[in-house]
Amino acid sequence: MKIKYYLFAFALSLTFYSCKIMSPKAYKALIAERDSLTTRTETLEAQVFELKADTMRLNRELANLRNNNSTLNSNLNTSSSKLKRLAADLEKREARLKEVEDILRKRDEAANALKNKLQQALLGFQQSGLTVDIRNGKVYVSLADKLLFPSGSIIIDDKGKAALKQLALVLNKEPDINMAIEGHTDDKKVINLGQIKDNWDLSVLRATSVTRYLTETEKVDPHRLTATGKSEFQPIDPAPTNEARAKNRRIEIVLTPKLDELYNLITK
Repeated sequence: MKIKYYLFAFALSLTFYSCKIMSPKAYKALIAERDSLTTRTETLEAQVFELKADTMRLNRELANLRNNNSTLNSNLNTSSSKLKRLAADLEKREARLKEVEDILRKRDEAANALKNKLQQALLGFQQSGLTVDIRNGKVYVSLADKLLFPSGSIIIDDKGKAALKQLALVLNKEPDINMAIEGHTDDKKVINLGQIKDNWDLSVLRATSVTRYLTETEKVDPHRLTATGKSEFQPIDPAPTNEARAKNRRIEIVLTPKLDELYNLITK
């Protein structure tokens, strides 16, 4: 509006001066003022154009910032939700881990207690090739073949029966213990033993002889026992010496505490 006012005033001035005779100097001054007004008008119009362009650019930037802010808030909400889920999952896993650790601790405590009981009960046989130890949470009672059987036989002798009787006294008081009776031989091949064809036969039949004695004579619950033959393939000492072979000829009774709690937890 100011620009139009200036132009209007300038036009009136020209009209006024046109009604009288102007000196050359006054005329030049009037022309110079007109040119100055024109220049300032063009400058102002250019500034108006730039201001409009800047206004449009700022409006676009503001809209983009609002969109970005909306997206950021959405992403933050999503991240927060994921973080909460992860925290809940971690809490469940930590609780589950604690349960498993508690059960395994109970298993180890039970295994150590059982080992101590067996060592006390079988103390008199430890000089005859009987050992008790713990491996991976299981108690292993290892009986050398010479403690149980005559050479090449599957018939338990009196000394072997006495050892198994002491073992059964402990096991019958521990109903939550399962047993695997494993027969092991050395690497010498069986020759001329009648019904026994090879080391597989010998290891299996010795394991079943021990199992039969424990269940039929000492009244150990047969549901708790498993008999297996390992032949020559799980030696204690692989050296090709008589001492090593004597160690490898054995019956191992593997005692495992029932871990129903652990199995149920694993299968959840």
